[in-house]
Amino acid sequence: MLVLEHNDKIGEKILISGGGRCNFTNLNAGPDNFLSKNLHFSKSPLARFSSSDFITLVEKHNIAYHEKKLGQLFCNGSSQQIVDMLLRECDNAHVSIRPGCEVKDVRKGNRFELFTSPDNLECESLVVATGGLSIPQLGATNFAFSLARQFGLGITGLRPGLVPLTFKPEDLRFFGALAGISVDANVTCRKVPFRESILFTHRGLSGPGILQASSYWEAGEKISVDLLPDEDAPKLLVAHHQTTKELATVLDQHLPRRFVLEWCERLGGSKPMQRYARKDLEEIARGLHNWEIFPSGTEGFGKAEVTVGGVDTDELSSKTMEARKVAGLYFIGECVDVTGWLGGFNFQWAWSSGWVAGQYA
Repeated sequence: MLVLEHNDKIGEKILISGGGRCNFTNLNAGPDNFLSKNLHFSKSPLARFSSSDFITLVEKHNIAYHEKKLGQLFCNGSSQQIVDMLLRECDNAHVSIRPGCEVKDVRKGNRFELFTSPDNLECESLVVATGGLSIPQLGATNFAFSLARQFGLGITGLRPGLVPLTFKPEDLRFFGALAGISVDANVTCRKVPFRESILFTHRGLSGPGILQASSYWEAGEKISVDLLPDEDAPKLLVAHHQTTKELATVLDQHLPRRFVLEWCERLGGSKPMQRYARKDLEEIARGLHNWEIFPSGTEGFGKAEVTVGGVDTDELSSKTMEARKVAGLYFIGECVDVTGWLGGFNFQWAWSSGWVAGQYA
């Protein structure tokens, strides 16, 4: 078996993941943690090679790991440990890897013929594991999608996922002043909630909660943010209604001070609580629990961790990952229309779909 790697270095996306410690899987990985036109497609691969199976492999190679939060597993050491583990597994299976090899063209007669930068190759089975469009600075290309179209396979709409969101200039006057501030929140897009922090940037919003919602968001849609997910905002404000405490003083017990001051400024400034009418406090409470934001766009594939969309799952067998129309042609990982949440889910999809294809290719 031969693996063709067009980058000179092997596993670059693995190496940068998880802040260099590789969030290699998630204890809770299941079909509900993925986006796809066909939400059932991932069930079979994820069940046949689960997060437990990958953890067993990690433990077999004596790689120490820990759970950070929400089932996310990271190496205690570095991401290089996962790359080294995979390379050892390749050696054990007599798999050769050829880095710096560009595939220029693929044709099919009785067998596949690959025209590559050093020479031409033939094979009976061809597995496409080239990823999506995210992080082109690491070598991401549209190779998988071009090849799929060449063989008559459908591609669903492609867009950046797990990506920071940007805003119009008038909104950036608010966001820009808060750059660097993180707020624990509940972020909802298309009725899918994520309890994660959000981070204000000079260009808009980022942080885990926003990255999660971004995979669901499409242009023109709103995102709802609950800034006080653990509090009853109406009850909190009414409890201080007859006091001389400033609104900002009440809120900065639960939110960062700099955020509170900017938030109050948008409301016309902070006043003593007793000067607010009851209906004003109810309106402020609604805004805190349901802050509606309308992004103007995203920071694009250059900052996206994944590509949403890909080779249409209707074109593939979930049992084998083989193209229904083209015998011997397989697509796995990010280039398929199966996109995971933040937190190790996309790596698990890569392991699962790759294992399934490996049983048949």
